Amino acid sequence: MTAALMIVGFGAVIGLAVGSFLNVVVYRVPAGLSVVAPASACPRCGHEIRVRDNVPVVSWLLLRGRCRDCATPISARYPLVELATALLFALVVLRFGPALSVAQDGLAAAVASIELVAMLYLMAISIALALIDLDVHRLPNALVLPAYPVIAVLLVGAAALGGDWGALVRGAIGLVVLGGGYLVLAVLVPGGMGLGDVKLAGVLGLALAYLGWGPLAVGAFGAFLLGGTFAIGLMVAGRAKRGSGIPFGPWMLGGAWLGVFFGQPLLDGYLRIIGLA
Repeated sequence: MTAALMIVGFGAVIGLAVGSFLNVVVYRVPAGLSVVAPASACPRCGHEIRVRDNVPVVSWLLLRGRCRDCATPISARYPLVELATALLFALVVLRFGPALSVAQDGLAAAVASIELVAMLYLMAISIALALIDLDVHRLPNALVLPAYPVIAVLLVGAAALGGDWGALVRGAIGLVVLGGGYLVLAVLVPGGMGLGDVKLAGVLGLALAYLGWGPLAVGAFGAFLLGGTFAIGLMVAGRAKRGSGIPFGPWMLGGAWLGVFFGQPLLDGYLRIIGLA
């Protein structure tokens, strides 16, 4: 139990650091800027952020949410993103960490480790893409396209070491089915689905189907359930009308993670209700 808590805590600490970097990604990638240079600086006074002022969450609290040099307010979004990333990384470790802790040999441990890394990577880009889509209604190729080779290489490695080629074939089918389905929607309903959504769908289909048909089914359905519920809520509140542009990426990602965490139990429960299990 103690070891498990330590692993989850370590995941949360890594999440804090990743969340700090994601703040940079969310700001710079849509603007076409490098995420590695120059160093972060105050947008008002231009002073470079000191190392001691770059500690996730803690620095923002110590500075009372203001620049050390010019006292310009620093948005609370920065520490919130860091905290959210820490929490979500901890949840991913809770979901995939047990396979690592019960591994019987080094090979099984390697497979579990690779799958955990793949899911943590997917979580990191999910957070960045959701925030960017909310900000600018766009899913940048700079984040979506590299996800294909990164996740594919990790999952191929896990499948090869574990001898689970069925999972890899399932993942390839998921990529084609979900990506192709979104492409058909984009063609049939011009303006209703962006090409960024189509590209992201392929990545999500690969990862979800690798985990199982339950995660894929729930992840695909969950996106439309969450997005549709949100859109209806906005229309009821008078904040949107039929045809209003609403970013769908966050709901695709939310649905996908619903599938990752609860997909198989939800699908099994549904099949039992209708008498197919």
